[in-house]
Amino acid sequence: MKQSNHFLENAENCARMAERAPDEPSHKRYQRMEAAWRALATEQDWLDGQMPPVRIAINNSERHSSSV
Repeated sequence: MKQSNHFLENAENCARMAERAPDEPSHKRYQRMEAAWRALATEQDWLDGQMPPVRIAINNSERHSSSV
């Protein structure tokens, strides 16, 4: 199993725990944990070559100064 799939399983567990959280602070904590696991899964897929790198946008002033 891919490492990112393990991360996604952890994210799903956090989502289930958020649904059953006894209070709002716990609910939000589990949601943040879920988001962190999903971010790790995305990054792992990138590291494993499963998704292309993101293009970095440059602003107009940098574009014009570099082309001169």
